[in-house]
Amino acid sequence: MQIRTVEDFFYDNLKDIYYGENKIVAALPKMTAVAKAASLKGAFEKHLEQTKIHIQRLEQVFDALGKPARGKTCPAIDAIIEEGEQITAEYADSPALDLGLIAAAQAVEHYEIVKYRALKKLATTLELTDAVDLLDATLQEEMQTDADLDGISDAAGGGKNKKR
Repeated sequence: MQIRTVEDFFYDNLKDIYYGENKIVAALPKMTAVAKAASLKGAFEKHLEQTKIHIQRLEQVFDALGKPARGKTCPAIDAIIEEGEQITAEYADSPALDLGLIAAAQAVEHYEIVKYRALKKLATTLELTDAVDLLDATLQEEMQTDADLDGISDAAGGGKNKKR
C-alpha cells in the first residue's frame, strides 16, 4: 500500500476545487439567464468573473507545486449543481425561483468556503506561503459572495416568512 502524505492530500483537494470552480463557471451563466431580479443577475455575473480569477489563482498554486492544473471529479459539487438545476426546473415560473437560486448558490459558496479554508490550513502546514495568500484571497471573496447573496435574499423577502 502506498503511503499517502499531507502533500498528496493537499494536491487531491486542489484538484477537487479546481474541478468545482470549472463546473461553477459553466453553471453561473445558466443561473444568470433564469434569475429574475437584476441584483441577483448582477451578483451572478460578478461571481462568474471572480470564479475565472479563482481558477487562475489555483493554476498558480499548481504551478508552484510543479504539478499540472487538472481537476478530479467531485461528486459533492456535481450534486449541489444538480440540485440547483432541479430548483430551476421546478420553480421556473414561481416567485420563489430567485430565492431557490440564492439557496443553491449559497450551497455552492458554503462548500467552497470549507474547501478553501481546508486548503489554506494545509498550505500553511506545508509552508507554502504563496499558496496561502492565493487561497486566502479566494476564501475572502467566497465569504463576501455568500454575504452578498444573504443581502439579496433578505431584500427579496427571504429573511421574512412570506407565502408568495
